[in-house]
Amino acid sequence: MEKLLIVDDEALIRTTIESILKTEGLQIFSAPDAAAAVTVMERECPQIVLLDIRLGGTSGLDLFTELRSYNPRALVIFITGHGSADTAIETMKLGAFDYLMKPLDIDRLCGAVEQARKICRQMYTPAAIDQPAFDDTGSDRLIGSGTAMQAVCRQIGRIAPQDVNVLISGESGSGKELIARAIYQHSRRQQASFQSMNCSAIPETLLESELFGHEKGAFGGAEHRRIGKFEQCHKGTILLDEVGDIPLQTQGRILRLLQDGQFQRLGGVETLNVDVRILASTSRNLETLIAEGRFRQDLYYRLRGMTIHVPPLRERTEDIPELAHYLMFRFNQQLGTTVQSISTEALDKLQQHRWPGNIQELQSVLREAMIIASGPALQPEFIPLDNRGDLSDEPIPGDATPAPGSDAWQELGKYVDQVLHEGKGDGYRQVIQKFDRLVILNAMNQARGMQSRAAELLGLSRPTLRSKLRSILNASESSDRLLNLE
Repeated sequence: MEKLLIVDDEALIRTTIESILKTEGLQIFSAPDAAAAVTVMERECPQIVLLDIRLGGTSGLDLFTELRSYNPRALVIFITGHGSADTAIETMKLGAFDYLMKPLDIDRLCGAVEQARKICRQMYTPAAIDQPAFDDTGSDRLIGSGTAMQAVCRQIGRIAPQDVNVLISGESGSGKELIARAIYQHSRRQQASFQSMNCSAIPETLLESELFGHEKGAFGGAEHRRIGKFEQCHKGTILLDEVGDIPLQTQGRILRLLQDGQFQRLGGVETLNVDVRILASTSRNLETLIAEGRFRQDLYYRLRGMTIHVPPLRERTEDIPELAHYLMFRFNQQLGTTVQSISTEALDKLQQHRWPGNIQELQSVLREAMIIASGPALQPEFIPLDNRGDLSDEPIPGDATPAPGSDAWQELGKYVDQVLHEGKGDGYRQVIQKFDRLVILNAMNQARGMQSRAAELLGLSRPTLRSKLRSILNASESSDRLLNLE
């Protein structure tokens, strides 16, 4: 449970903010002055602080420094009145998380606090690399006593204390973010901020704003100055997840930051200095992207100060029994289930699967199995793998995905006429499904069955392509042949 402290000398503001933010999983404290705030910080050590800059005769800037002396990782969001924005911005250089202008915008307030809560969970939830203590439900652990995973743990131990950038490669769902958190938590920057940014999930037009921030009026809709993640992570660590999806223009700005430690907010003229350690992860082959002119070679070498490759689950099946037992323990705590063990036959079934979704897929399968299971032992019939498409990224036979010829596209036009003539009211959905099938089959054929390449050709993320392929599987009588299922 996160703890939040509201420091404001106006009682109405404190009670209003408390009523707005009151939610499950957030414990809220309030203080009318500096002395009370220090007392709460000493006693409760809140991770998030909403701090008014003007507290009667006390400066919030002075109090900020004192509060951070008790908890250097506390995320402080300043509240400031009109005309004092420059003062608030100065606090960002000291390590403040964000600032809000009065009168408070409820959406911005809730958004800033929710973002801070998410960051707290990343910073304070351990990503341990030692042997798991199975009574510990508050940590995420790197499970695996096999050769491959132990090699990764040794790399983390060597790399984490060194203040260098790290490139983490591995398939989607293999645990790259957990590796990054373990590096942060065993580094010399562990008392500073840690944030992660999924670069593939942010539209290209917004990515630079998220990373570097922007000034008011920098573009349409920029009604407030925004502090970017690099600035928020000053002296700390940032994870750039799926760094291969960053546009070339943004890559150039990141390169300058790495070279000079300087950047400007969008629409700004002030040059800002920042000290941040970058951990970059990717499920794509960056060297291939460089050869295609889609990733800067100079940025690549800046990011890969050190490298860690996370092996896919199918290459460390010896870890599956240990992973399964640990996840079952965690899910028993979360779901209230009472499954105590897993049968040998069930473990065999898990180890024979190829796990294209890696650890994330294993978690999903076990969670579902434990919900539907009856009895104290998990049996193979409860494990929902029989109907799952193994959407791996290995090439499939060349004749498995016949490319739609010109006749197929002509048939699509006739199909549109037929659907519209029938007038059932869902013509658009039917036509789009048909069109998706034709386009995806064509892309899979050109990519020789490689999903990563097909996703690049279509401009889709791999999860989106997998979702569409599953839809085709469900609708097609020849799906087993199409995707080379087990």
